[in-house]
Amino acid sequence: MILIADSSALVALSIVDKLDVLEKLFGEVYVPRAVYDEVRKENKSEAYKLAHYCKNRVLDIQTSINFNITLGKGESEAIVLYTEQNADFLLCDDKKAKKFAQSFGLKVIGSLGILLKAKDANLIEEIAPFIEILRGSQIFIDDKTCNLVLKMAGEI
Repeated sequence: MILIADSSALVALSIVDKLDVLEKLFGEVYVPRAVYDEVRKENKSEAYKLAHYCKNRVLDIQTSINFNITLGKGESEAIVLYTEQNADFLLCDDKKAKKFAQSFGLKVIGSLGILLKAKDANLIEEIAPFIEILRGSQIFIDDKTCNLVLKMAGEI
């Protein structure tokens, strides 16, 4: 399977030190050049870890379609790369980008969805500790979403 990743979810998975589950769950993970450029900026959270993780996973888009009017450059390129690579999933946490991608029939999964899949695959034992780490960071996860994910994981 092929997973195309956007920066928002990569940052969240880096914060909880679970980037390694992506290959275990999907096999192939790629990022468009704009996402790579974004995550490795020195002022960005998790920049060093993400620059190292993404370095050999960068693909340049071939299509000149641009959704920058609606979305950011990284999100736009991730959606284009998904179609060019005939990917199986788009990894994205940005609500607006998720809805946009889904409106074109793309299968979208977020960082919490990755953690759920990781638990189902016995790659992690619990999701709750990772949610607590994320909630203690600059990542915003509302109570409703936390409770839903924990309920889906059988942890509440």
